[in-house]
Amino acid sequence: MASTIGQGTWAMGGWMWGGTDEAQSVKAIRAAIDEGVTLIDTAPAYGLGKAEEIVGKAIAGRRGEVVVATKCGLVWHTDKGTHFFDEHGKKVHRHLGRDSIFFEVEQSLRRLRTEYIDLYITHWQDATTPVAETMGALLDLKRQGKIRAIGVSNVSPETLREYIEIGPVDAIQERFSMIDRGIEADLLPICRENDVSVLSYSSLALGLLSGKIGPSRTFEGDDQRKDDPRFSPAGLERVAAFMREVEPVAAARQATPAQIVIAWTIARPGITYALCGARNAGQAAENAAAGRLSLSADEIALIDAAIENHLAGIDG
Repeated sequence: MASTIGQGTWAMGGWMWGGTDEAQSVKAIRAAIDEGVTLIDTAPAYGLGKAEEIVGKAIAGRRGEVVVATKCGLVWHTDKGTHFFDEHGKKVHRHLGRDSIFFEVEQSLRRLRTEYIDLYITHWQDATTPVAETMGALLDLKRQGKIRAIGVSNVSPETLREYIEIGPVDAIQERFSMIDRGIEADLLPICRENDVSVLSYSSLALGLLSGKIGPSRTFEGDDQRKDDPRFSPAGLERVAAFMREVEPVAAARQATPAQIVIAWTIARPGITYALCGARNAGQAAENAAAGRLSLSADEIALIDAAIENHLAGIDG
């Protein structure tokens, strides 16, 4: 059984996050499990296999306690598909061809030190490969017992319907937070119609909604937030104003602002699981505790008003 809060591991891969500390990352995952988090989400593209290796080390001896989700479709062993980005000198392509998926799953199983993957997700979609070919490969892996459930991520409504027609699709994983709510209008209705679970990623918007990044914070090196307008001084000030309005709810609940944000996320209709990144044991424990919060209708109304007052259109 997967917990409502999932441990995200993108930052643990290091790339686009200013590096990683493997020992701290392993401790974070183990702390999350100790606090009742059973859903661990990772991907090969997070540090070109680094995050998966960290997960493998962290869950060694505890495999039966966790639901492991990982992904396929961002590859550097072939130049098929379409070039997406460069990472550590490797050209990463979007490719979901059958042979590539079968190659990828074996690499992930090795790095994760496991014989099966609970949820296998197409990370980004590949316009050069028919959905039928991709889904056929995933269904074959499921029949072989190498994966137990099928998910898709970063998908359009039209492509999701294609997957479902071949199906079954067990879950989607999409960016969703207080400032990224587009899926409420298009993907969530499809999921409700077809009994598809929804995993939200970037629930704290890359840490923007953690309550721990003040207006004076700067980002350096390859940290993706360096040039993100949401993390500009003006954007951070808007978030700080939002946090001031939410602080009474947090204080009344003896919770942190980040925990209130996560609790609001999992309370949204249609959101099944909220993936939250953590780079140390303290952050992991804090995220896990948010799963034990249940906000009242009045608290949600107050938070909704604060979102409208301070966060609406933050990119602009």
